[in-house]
Amino acid sequence: MTPHRKDVRLTDMGKKNCFRTTIGGQALLEGIMMRGPERQSVVVRKADGTLITKTDELNIKKHKILKLPFIRGPVNFFYSMKDGVKSLMYSADIAMEDIPEDDTKPTFLERKLGRKKADELMMTVSVVLGVALPVALFILLPTLVAGLFDSFLTGIWISLFEGVLRIIIFLIFIISTSFMKDIKRTYMYHGAEHKTIHCYENALELTVENVRHFPKAHPRCGTSFLFVVMIVSIIVFSFVRWSNPIIRMVLRLALLPVVVSISYEFNRFVGRHDNKLTKFLRAPGLALQRFTTIEPDDSMIEVAIEALKNVIPETEGTDKW
Repeated sequence: MTPHRKDVRLTDMGKKNCFRTTIGGQALLEGIMMRGPERQSVVVRKADGTLITKTDELNIKKHKILKLPFIRGPVNFFYSMKDGVKSLMYSADIAMEDIPEDDTKPTFLERKLGRKKADELMMTVSVVLGVALPVALFILLPTLVAGLFDSFLTGIWISLFEGVLRIIIFLIFIISTSFMKDIKRTYMYHGAEHKTIHCYENALELTVENVRHFPKAHPRCGTSFLFVVMIVSIIVFSFVRWSNPIIRMVLRLALLPVVVSISYEFNRFVGRHDNKLTKFLRAPGLALQRFTTIEPDDSMIEVAIEALKNVIPETEGTDKW
């Protein structure tokens, strides 16, 4: 029987019997998506309390070159965004099932294209917007606003000003969403996801009681990754200066894969090591997770446990980071 543990701190990570897993997840609408090396599982709780589970085998065959350092980053980021948006749309569909049919009317696209084609089109648009909106908000908008101050700032100063704007916009977005009622529940599922992965990495039985005592922040969280992207973008973009804001925006887009590559490798390095330097480097990302993770209730932890169990590989150790 698994021994009871009253509390586990982040500083305990990396000690005896602990390991780091490549399994990662994403909070959804009343659910969680977990992605392992072999399978991806989405678990959503309906209004009546029942769990809806969708588990798929991952048959993504990547060329060896796509697994190399500084190339694997943009590739993994693309698949994460694509699968994340699709899972989010799936959880939304499950939530819509609880709405009586009389309250839902066919949309314009459904009348013109049919339900199936309309859903496929909306899925494609959602994936595109899921990638385009963050790029527009956190990359292009700061560049455009900074361009208004070209007559006052030049050289490295305009790049630094743009970088500060980027971080401010990012922080405002993160903090403001944490006060939204619906988003709060998603952030609670986010906390459940982290706690469950912590429990698994500490080789404890996946029970609500064990999971509950782990921290809601995790060093390899997507929030931390996005914050690293903000910082790395300041450094990378400072080497490319152009007075015309439109040209600067084009260059920012062209350099985005470079930023993602460096950020991905940085996160891998910090995630795989546990020393004073790496603790210092991951501290800002962990602090930011205070806004994007909230203590979950037991029902949310149950969803996270179910999703994680579905993706644990049959061969022990194949998911080791």
